[in-house]
Amino acid sequence: MRGVIMHAPRDVRVEDRPDPVIEEPTDAIIRTVATCICGSDLWPYRGEDRVHDQPMGHEYVGVVEQVGEDVTHIKVGDFVVGSFFASDNTCPICVAGYQSRCVHAVPMGPLGTQAERVRIPLADGTLVATPGYPDEEIIPSLLAASDVLGTGWFAAVAAEAGPGKTVVVVGDGAVGLLGILAAKHLGAARIIAMSRHADRQALARRFGATDIVEER
Repeated sequence: MRGVIMHAPRDVRVEDRPDPVIEEPTDAIIRTVATCICGSDLWPYRGEDRVHDQPMGHEYVGVVEQVGEDVTHIKVGDFVVGSFFASDNTCPICVAGYQSRCVHAVPMGPLGTQAERVRIPLADGTLVATPGYPDEEIIPSLLAASDVLGTGWFAAVAAEAGPGKTVVVVGDGAVGLLGILAAKHLGAARIIAMSRHADRQALARRFGATDIVEER
């Protein structure tokens, strides 16, 4: 299969990689339909984090092609949204809502989801099947649910955003904007976005911000 490898800062290539195989009975193999570049990919690309011959990608959606014998919830043919951390979603830490710190957590970055296929550990806890195959035009948007939406949602829940509350969101990047969206969904009455960019201010208001503060 073809996959993306970062050999060194600013040295990114699409190359042949071995096809993934089931290694554990809780694994699944998916054919990636869409994947994207995260802001955290840019640190090693710019040379601020060490990198050497590393597969790229941890945000992904795709179609399940194989499942291990212990996978019971995810089926071959499902269209699924994955997570940037694989988790069993059953350990006490997961049940408390901290899936990225699962006792069996597996970071997806080293597996490299910017490839034609990828092995997903702990498939039942990591993958979420959509109700049917989504319309092509919304598939890129589903990538947000693979990483930044969960991060923004967790921030809003941790801040106890809810009915009647006032929430301040510092930062207008993807996580901040989706934190605004989450706070709105949780019922916050006033949502103040700290933003200095007109285009992101417009998104913030669209997602539920009631006020914008530009000043540092």
